[in-house]
Amino acid sequence: MSVLVGLIVMLGMLVIVPAGLRLANVPELDRIRRLWPAFAVPGAVSLWLPRGPAATALALCYALGAALLALHALARLVRRSAPIRAPRTAPAEIALLTALVTPAIAATALVAERSGSTLFGFGPGILALTVPHFHFAGFAAALVSGLLCRLVDSPAGRFAALSVPLGTLLVLIGYFVGEWAELAGAVVLTAGMWATALLTWRRIRTGRDRATRLLLGTSAGVLAVTMALALSWALGEATGLPHPTLTWMAATHGVGNALGFALCSVLAWKRLRDRTDREGRIV
Repeated sequence: MSVLVGLIVMLGMLVIVPAGLRLANVPELDRIRRLWPAFAVPGAVSLWLPRGPAATALALCYALGAALLALHALARLVRRSAPIRAPRTAPAEIALLTALVTPAIAATALVAERSGSTLFGFGPGILALTVPHFHFAGFAAALVSGLLCRLVDSPAGRFAALSVPLGTLLVLIGYFVGEWAELAGAVVLTAGMWATALLTWRRIRTGRDRATRLLLGTSAGVLAVTMALALSWALGEATGLPHPTLTWMAATHGVGNALGFALCSVLAWKRLRDRTDREGRIV
């Protein structure tokens, strides 16, 4: 795994996921969140070891934590079937469930990559890029779109919270079906992310303190660029048109989504949550 990809994945494991679990405001996740360093630290260490048994064993520790999140999502789906069917609450709930499941997909790819194995025909190179994708385009994007949908009760908010999970699913299916299905997923995911960016800029950023406005504005602006890059790459893969290389995508789209979108978003939403806690009202 390259140094750049390893650093991006570490950010997802050690910062974005635990911060996101706190922002989700689900008391049942508190125990997993408190235990998360016991899963994430071994997973982060595994990134810097040579492929082999030691790296695989440490990656399995991370996979255990990710599996607990996925199992919680399944249990939550069974317990909360009524909110899933409710038109107004369903999009935010679906986005949260997606956020809880996607680290397990990333962890599965990590275990296979650290062992040097192929998984469903994919070699270590593709698997290494799958890990950050499902931390940021999966977990972070679904979480933020769900948080936004909770706060902005509008058709646009519900569209964002539904299209991000759907796009993530279609991209995953595209791994197995082919480039055109992956392009369809990229289109849907981009539409959801752009809707998230637009609502963040126009509805969430307005009236905040300077630091929060800067963080929210950065996250929205970065999404406009990084998702255009994702769309151009998927289009090029499907049609054969010139498009960025995977290395260039990791250095631009990957770094932008990790730092500009995910990190700025969780910091901004933490500030919003802290203000809500202080003032006892939704901000």
